[in-house]
Order: sequence, then C-alpha cells, then structure tokens
Amino acid sequence: MNIHSITIETNPEAVEAAESFYCDALRLGDSVGVRASTQPTTGFRGFAPSLIFVQPGDVDAAVERALASGAQVLKPVEKSLWGYGGSFRAPDGTAWQIASANKTATGPAGGEVERLVLLLGVDGVKASKHFYQEHGLKATKNFPAYVEFDSGAVKLALYKRAALAKQVGVDPEGTGAHRLAVVADGTFTDPDGYAWVTAESTVAAG
Repeated sequence: MNIHSITIETNPEAVEAAESFYCDALRLGDSVGVRASTQPTTGFRGFAPSLIFVQPGDVDAAVERALASGAQVLKPVEKSLWGYGGSFRAPDGTAWQIASANKTATGPAGGEVERLVLLLGVDGVKASKHFYQEHGLKATKNFPAYVEFDSGAVKLALYKRAALAKQVGVDPEGTGAHRLAVVADGTFTDPDGYAWVTAESTVAAG
C-alpha cells in the first residue's frame, strides 16, 4: 500500500488560492492536491504534513515563501535537539511542520526535499499501527508514542492527537471533518476517520 499524494480540502471559494500556495510557495504540486469541500470543520483537524529538507537554508526559504503567501507562524523556526525547523498554518487552515535534520548547513541550499511525512493524530497509536499493518504497511520506526511506515512517495506517521497538536503549536480541540484525503492504492477509512482514496476517485470527487 503506497501513498502517492495527499489532497487537502478547503472552502470552494479558496481552492484557487490553496492550489497556488502549494504549487508556488511550497512547490509541492506533485505531492499535494486541493479540492473543494463544504463539510463543517473547526479547530485542529487532527493531521499535520511535515516537509523535511536536506539543508536548513531551504527551511528558511520555504517558510519565507509561505509567509509571503499568507501563512501564519505557529512556532518560529529555530534549532532544537532533533534539528532545525518550525511550523505554520497554511491559508486553508492546515497546520504544517517544516524542518531539516541538519542544524547547520552541510552544503548549499538547493531546495532538495528529503521527504514529505503525513503526521496523523490518532486516539491510540498501537491500535492504529495494527490497523495499517493489516493493510500491508511496514513500520520502519516503531515507538510507543510514534510509528512511521514505509508508504512510498509520502511517508505515513502516527502520533497521539494531543502530542501532535503540541508539536506543531496548536490547540488540540477540533470537531468535524479532517478535510484530508490520502491518495493511495486502495479505498478505506481508518479508525480515526481519515479517508484513503484512489487517484481516480479523487478526480471524480473534485
């Protein structure tokens, strides 16, 4: 089971702006799609994509483009024990984490993305891990509070919802739709309500 991309849902009048943000500011046109949704949602939607660059200078450049395109800082970019990064809220309301494992430059900033990780906030990490293992995903990082899978172009990772909200700097409270579709090889809905769809069904729905 491979994840090919993710589709973020936004209000119908904001689709064009969201498409421009992900294509031009984050340069993720091949990995992040947008479609209209009128499903009600409030507060934290439960997920946070994480964009990992090779060089810290690329983090700075991407955040600068994002803020210039309407994003809002959640956590300022800074060095930490695990690397260099921060978080922001995209104009459509999605919380994003952006980082590099390198705290200092090891080469010129060339815009190289190391990986895109889809962080899902879940009620129970262990139960959700078993669910995804039953759907053919292999865990590559396996800790009580964090699990990451080998899932193709977009890596899937599981956190407790409250821990993920704290990590990106938002209130964990939220209700309604996730406004996220995971574009993969199969169609199902996981125990926390995250929808997995095929590329064909995404096009049809959009």
